[in-house]
Amino acid sequence: MSQQSVDSTTKQIDIEKLTQYLTANIDGFEGPITLEKFAGGQSNPTFRLIANSGVYVLRKQPPGKLLKSAHAVDREYQVINALSNTDVPVAKVFHLCEDIDVIGSMFYVMEFCDGNIFWDAALEKITTNEQRSDMYDAMNKTLVAIHSVDLSKANLTEYGKSGNYFERQLARWTTQYRASETHKIEAVDQLSEWLNVNTPEDDGKLCLVHGDYRLDNIMFAKGSAEIIAVLDWELSTLGHPYSDLAYQCMQLRMPQGLGAADGLLGIDRAALGIPSEQEYVDKYCQRMGIDRIDNWHFYLAFSFFRLAAIVQGVAKRASQGNASNDNASKIGAFVEPLAQMALGVIKEHKAQNNK
Repeated sequence: MSQQSVDSTTKQIDIEKLTQYLTANIDGFEGPITLEKFAGGQSNPTFRLIANSGVYVLRKQPPGKLLKSAHAVDREYQVINALSNTDVPVAKVFHLCEDIDVIGSMFYVMEFCDGNIFWDAALEKITTNEQRSDMYDAMNKTLVAIHSVDLSKANLTEYGKSGNYFERQLARWTTQYRASETHKIEAVDQLSEWLNVNTPEDDGKLCLVHGDYRLDNIMFAKGSAEIIAVLDWELSTLGHPYSDLAYQCMQLRMPQGLGAADGLLGIDRAALGIPSEQEYVDKYCQRMGIDRIDNWHFYLAFSFFRLAAIVQGVAKRASQGNASNDNASKIGAFVEPLAQMALGVIKEHKAQNNK
């Protein structure tokens, strides 16, 4: 995975108490143990757990007061466990602990997958165009696999509500944003108003959605385009498939210089073997057996709004001193640019329609 670091979150965990608990609740588990927090990520603190019996991953809720339905590691555990016998690559989960007295918050333990995670959408560390192309194709294929999961066989029919997905999501993220709002941002208010007026009618599509499907939540086998695990299922639910597709394409539209959120704006994709947005969407449609996607501009604009709400939540937690990443306070500066990018998508669509 990514580089580890020791921080205040690690020091607050009672290692002896945790060792005793895991020994009693995971078959074959044996201490002593050490914890190393993975660098990166803003939401649920994640640790490499090294024990005498092997290497594991521990993922927990952050400390402090949490927004309603946020940081649901229990839902993460449920969906990863449910996907173990599907075509979706996931890590094996071992145990969910709902007793906050063990380490101060809910957590679960899963296997450690030894692969590569990439944060740069241009995949500059990959040496061949062929592998870059294969990696994007693998992401596309895996997204289709997620959206094709048989909900009944996976026991996920009750994992979320059905119907009016974007209407409900818009209400949810508007509420989350307002709860985290630190100051008024006109672009966000303008975007929110447009989304409410222009939400498409429900078309009945329902599937498992990841909720945060992007490059750095995907682990590839070392030296290969094979995906060995899709990570970070915190925002997963039953919903509309285009939300995941638009969210990934939204992030690829971002400019360079945003740190972990670097996109492909201004990058010659063809020169790197990376498909264009249209090619990526067309391949998805082909695999899903559909002709096209209407209202694409809405799905992209909604994705920008949703990410802006998530980012605002991180900034709010940072102001309260309980964000997972020590640099989280800087992320609040991205909220307005995200809203402006969404307004740009809307403007672009209007211009095309007026030609």
